[in-house]
Amino acid sequence: MSCRICKPRGGGRGYINLFGKIGYCNNFIKSNFHNFIDVNRKNFTTGNLKSNDAKDEASFTITSDTIRIDGQSFPVDDFTNVTPNILSKIKRQLHLHQSHPISILRNLIETQLNDFRHFNSFSPIVSTRQNFDDLGFPIDHVGRNKTDSYYINRSVMLRTHTSAHQLQILSAGENKFLVSADVYRRDEIDSNHYPVFHQMEGVQVFDVAEAKEQVSCDITKIGQFNSACVLISNEADTDTSTNNQKNPIQFCHPVEAANSVGLHLKHTLNELVKRLFKDEKELKVRWIDAYFPFTSPSWEMEVLYQGKWLEICGCGVILQDLMNKAVRPNEIGWAFGLGLERIAMVLFDIPDIRLFWSNDPRFLDQFTTNEIKKFKPFSKYPASTRDISFWVDNNKGFHENNFCELVRSIAGDLVEDAKMIDEFVHPISKRRSLCYRIIYRSMDRNVTNEEINQIQLDVQKEVQTQLGVILR
Repeated sequence: MSCRICKPRGGGRGYINLFGKIGYCNNFIKSNFHNFIDVNRKNFTTGNLKSNDAKDEASFTITSDTIRIDGQSFPVDDFTNVTPNILSKIKRQLHLHQSHPISILRNLIETQLNDFRHFNSFSPIVSTRQNFDDLGFPIDHVGRNKTDSYYINRSVMLRTHTSAHQLQILSAGENKFLVSADVYRRDEIDSNHYPVFHQMEGVQVFDVAEAKEQVSCDITKIGQFNSACVLISNEADTDTSTNNQKNPIQFCHPVEAANSVGLHLKHTLNELVKRLFKDEKELKVRWIDAYFPFTSPSWEMEVLYQGKWLEICGCGVILQDLMNKAVRPNEIGWAFGLGLERIAMVLFDIPDIRLFWSNDPRFLDQFTTNEIKKFKPFSKYPASTRDISFWVDNNKGFHENNFCELVRSIAGDLVEDAKMIDEFVHPISKRRSLCYRIIYRSMDRNVTNEEINQIQLDVQKEVQTQLGVILR
């Protein structure tokens, strides 16, 4: 339940960080599909893409009218914008590699919430109904647009959040469960953002009529189990009984039941961060009123860690409409969602999100199952910087996420950062000129000027072809 449209994400905020950020996309994918595939094939071979682990093999084929992934065929249409670069990662599942930081963090959370059932192997390919409709996203919600989401076609996509599986698990009768998975979002390029990251979703359900008693009993057990953990000093108002108009209790919920469930949610997450940040002497937590399409009331949880407020997760009381769809009209529940990369980067001192995807043993061999060890940098290879300037056609529109996706599709993980450094509007023609600075750097080797020059030439060519801009 990690949401990201309200604010920029770092490994997991905005429309969903249940619960991430979403945007818009122009129509260049369909009209230039052959060109789009050709430029990506420069870096990827259609067929089998393999990492060092055989189970990480991703098998796919892309043609002008069909995408075939691990034996499943999907027709291409005007919504298709998934790339070979992204499809090559759908089998990596970093959260299941035991000594990987993402998996270590997942295990720590599952150990803390040890009576929850774990779901860790759902396919990332979901329907738009699962990802949006089941969760109550309005038809015109910005989260449905193509700029920040990867569509296989109009009705099938790569999930943007773990909440896409919430209804199917609730419908199966589960009362306490965790879902961990890779999620996919088009986004900006920098050390904190990557188009694939990992989320963990948590849900617990209570009987509406007995919620107060169930919560009281459960909190007593949780408190006794974790009595040795550090205490939390709450810096913000955590009074769940305040039913304000901006963050309301649902009309169908008895106030006492809703307050009890909100209290249980906050208590559960307080105990979780005590475990994760146990070395912080005076851990401070604050709860901020928030909005998510499928919870109300809703909050964002932040902790003060090493002098800075760190967003942990989005959470709230599940909309009753979702419970009713699961045929559980007499029950009430809470849900939270957190981005594993965001927390792992802090706990393990990992400076660049691309490192999580490295197969370099100098990175992987530093970590041990169930231990948080600070990352020791093994090298810092020199960066290579290039600028690109172009005129934007005001009638066609331009979205930065489309530009970043194109750069990523050509440069892969060699691109470290892409930022707009200048914007100019011509006083007569009113045309807009943008200048982006792109930083290339490998995480595990030196790159040559010749290599980067060729990548930059490809970017210059494709940005004109695909985005309809004019180079300056």
